[in-house]
Amino acid sequence: MSKQTRQLHLNAFLHGTGHHEAAWRHPDVDPRAELGLDHYVGIARAAERGKLDSLFLADGLAISHNITYNVHHSFEPLTLLSALATATSRIGLIATASTTYNQPYSLARALASVDRISGGRAGWNIVTSAGQGEARNFNLADRPDHAARYERANEFLETAKALWDSWADDAVVADKASGIYSDVGKIRSIDHHGKHFQVRGPLNLPRPIQGHPLLVQAGSSEAGKEFAARHAEAVFTAHLSVDAAREFYADLKGRLGRYGRSASELLILPGISAYLGDTVEEAQEKYRALNSLANPEYGVRQLSAQLDFELSGYPLDGPLPEIPEGTDGSQSRKKLIVDVAREESLTIRGLTERLAGARGHYTFIGTPAQVADEIELWFSTGAADGFNIMPPTFPGGLDEFVDKVVPLLQERGLFRTEYTGRTLREHYGLARPVVTEAEVQPDDLELRRPA
Repeated sequence: MSKQTRQLHLNAFLHGTGHHEAAWRHPDVDPRAELGLDHYVGIARAAERGKLDSLFLADGLAISHNITYNVHHSFEPLTLLSALATATSRIGLIATASTTYNQPYSLARALASVDRISGGRAGWNIVTSAGQGEARNFNLADRPDHAARYERANEFLETAKALWDSWADDAVVADKASGIYSDVGKIRSIDHHGKHFQVRGPLNLPRPIQGHPLLVQAGSSEAGKEFAARHAEAVFTAHLSVDAAREFYADLKGRLGRYGRSASELLILPGISAYLGDTVEEAQEKYRALNSLANPEYGVRQLSAQLDFELSGYPLDGPLPEIPEGTDGSQSRKKLIVDVAREESLTIRGLTERLAGARGHYTFIGTPAQVADEIELWFSTGAADGFNIMPPTFPGGLDEFVDKVVPLLQERGLFRTEYTGRTLREHYGLARPVVTEAEVQPDDLELRRPA
């Protein structure tokens, strides 16, 4: 893509009633809103009004230890996004699903279903599930270690891709005159025999409209970056400064060559949570007001979970203690948090306040024009291909961004004024995977026999 035609990609990160940890307590927020579909339909339609590329729904597979103080429940992503597919027509729909606690066949089928239901708008945010509690909901005493989770994830993804490709694009004939519905010579078993999975295939659903759902990843550890370089087409990431974002951007793009990929085949979208006001003072007051609603005990519990280290016995106004390196949880987020605590000499209380707005993602406080300036700076200087938009509150925070920031980006020629494609891949400017004729024509006699 030429420099003249390169444009931003914007994703709306759905997160209950907002990304600030006290969003549910805000006077303008309905604290029970996320228990109903209408809340999400409104958000999705606002994002589509702004011509955003996609919506993204994070997920976890265990109840939070911190549900006393905050909203920590959510709909199952593929179920919710299937419903949102019928309430929207253009915006992409990205669901989080775990490779640690799913099976390739059932998940590949579910994602192919959402892609067809939505007319080619499905994406998969691939996670390996770092939480301790999740393992105990899936017949395990403890989570697999970090390396083992990524090993399984690689095999899982290769198997899912093979299942999506087990049908040629033209395998469905639907010829009324001849009575032939499918050309079975264009449907193949995959006969996968690996360390973690034995999957014969083929999938019992024709190939997704996009070939494969858009593949998204969010890990920034060494294993995560290698996984992204090999498989991902978009990466959601967290950085607290433009310099850190540039370093990550150059590192990850530089890894693509060894997998035969070019820099344009992977988009990097850091998170940004924007607190907007007509003046800087107004924006700062909005930020202070939300922080005043935060619960310190909640913040310490969240911080302990993120660091994989119990902090409840340490003084709230004392420094962060020495945190052991390494974790089988989220390695990149742990490093980011420890680094910012040391660099800014933050107390535990100060660190919880620093993270309250967006859990370690970039928080910007200012006018719409200043936010647009910051987005343009990151985009034009090799730090981002776009952004994962994380409004402090829903629905108001997204409405503000769509109505006040997006028009400025459009005026600068940085963002679309209308959708030009219909699929998520078309929005992101990414190619549709191709299956060659030779790959789908083995002699599979079982498909020729009656069941």
